[in-house]
Amino acid sequence: MAIGDDAVQIRTQGWRTLAALHGLIDAAMERALQAGHELSVVEYTVLDALSRQDGWHMRMQQLARAAALSGSATTRLVNRLEDRGLLTRILCQDDRRGIYTELTEQGWALLTQARPTHDEVLARALGEAERTPELAPLVEALNNLPAASDPLTV
Repeated sequence: MAIGDDAVQIRTQGWRTLAALHGLIDAAMERALQAGHELSVVEYTVLDALSRQDGWHMRMQQLARAAALSGSATTRLVNRLEDRGLLTRILCQDDRRGIYTELTEQGWALLTQARPTHDEVLARALGEAERTPELAPLVEALNNLPAASDPLTV
């Protein structure tokens, strides 16, 4: 096997490990958020992303990036959350073509209730993953990341 092949193999194994960790966390989070708060992981992600913005609002394109969704999927998700009274859309004052999605008081309240569940499930899932030899190095790397501003909402 050539050096280039080794690098590809290492990256491929790293990607599989990352996907396994993500799947473990995502499945646990989905069950807990649905059961306790009637929220999906992606719905929680949207509410959380909006809560971290000054004024609790974002342009749809920013929100799509934060939730890792296409524009059309983001629109459908925002429609559902708006129907539940968790979000509202407002016109951008600077650019009448622009639309902001904004967290409502009801959305903020639900997020506040769901955040401890999210944090507990994340800690529990990472603790479980840490005891799995294949996942432990990735969990250690996550624990060693410096605290920084949220790169998904900038």
